[in-house]
Amino acid sequence: MTDSRASTDTTYDCVTANRQHAAGASRVRVRVHEHSHPHAGAHAHDLAGAPVHGGGDDSAKALRWALVLTAGFLVAEVVGGIVSNSLTLLADAGHMLTDVGALALSLFVTWLARQPATPRRTYGYLRWEILAALLNGATLLAVSAWIIWEAVGRLRDPEPVQTGIMLVVAALGLVVNAIAAKLLHGGAGHSLNMRGAYLHVVSDLLGSVAAVAAALCARFLGWSLADPIASILMSALIVRGSWSLVRESLDILLESTPAHINVVQVRSALEGVLAVESVHDLHVWTLTSGVVVMSAHAVVTMPDQHQQALEAMTAQAAAHGIHHTTIQIEGRALAGCRPAEKSRAI
Repeated sequence: MTDSRASTDTTYDCVTANRQHAAGASRVRVRVHEHSHPHAGAHAHDLAGAPVHGGGDDSAKALRWALVLTAGFLVAEVVGGIVSNSLTLLADAGHMLTDVGALALSLFVTWLARQPATPRRTYGYLRWEILAALLNGATLLAVSAWIIWEAVGRLRDPEPVQTGIMLVVAALGLVVNAIAAKLLHGGAGHSLNMRGAYLHVVSDLLGSVAAVAAALCARFLGWSLADPIASILMSALIVRGSWSLVRESLDILLESTPAHINVVQVRSALEGVLAVESVHDLHVWTLTSGVVVMSAHAVVTMPDQHQQALEAMTAQAAAHGIHHTTIQIEGRALAGCRPAEKSRAI
């Protein structure tokens, strides 16, 4: 379903328009100027009320259960790591402490992102999901660096570990983390916030696998270096996933064009609409996970075709996965009034 609204203002000539543009006017009103907010798909007109992917009641419930499981096991792992003198367990416990904070943050942000917009924050709090994902990714990178540093020290100066206690605690952690990962897996593909929480739990799962493997090697093969080596391998896997999360979060915060959208093809599709002569100042970006936004100026040559062109361009944007669009319709008069300056948009 498409909701298109447009308004037409009149009576400014080119001289006035250019003076306003040079003075930094946020809106230049001229003859045959339509500013519209057409929308397609299931999204509402108000972006702050748009669906928050991966942030519904099911995701909040999954986060709560994962938080309870992780916090409960954290205590057992700290005690087990101290008693057994296992760096792998203590490293994983330190990582699990960050997981408790990360899961709590993700749960809070899931609630916050669903709050209504305010006059000051007209987009609502949707971007908090991306900030939480960035923080979670950066925390994972920092913890991994610390684990690698400690593990290198253990390689130089190996210390004995009590493999019995280490094996029991690691096996229990493997079960707990597997359950938590299963709970969060469903929302990880739709929200960077949920993906950040999921990566934290998966990294703990890998830590538990590493701890079990290290305990078995030390117990049955007498290989004392298994503990720090397992820690380094675990950290390397965590760094790989964390860097991807950080990179994607930064792309969104920098308002980069989403990787799955070809902006050249979008422009071509818009300019292929009947009566559309050209499209300029085209921007496509991601507001939050699953919410892609577009703004553009379109020069329409037939005054009686403005509404039809608007609806057709909205449909073309939706066909490219863009369901919230702001399209400013311009006649040739306004197109010729634009001051000669180097455009920062394509």
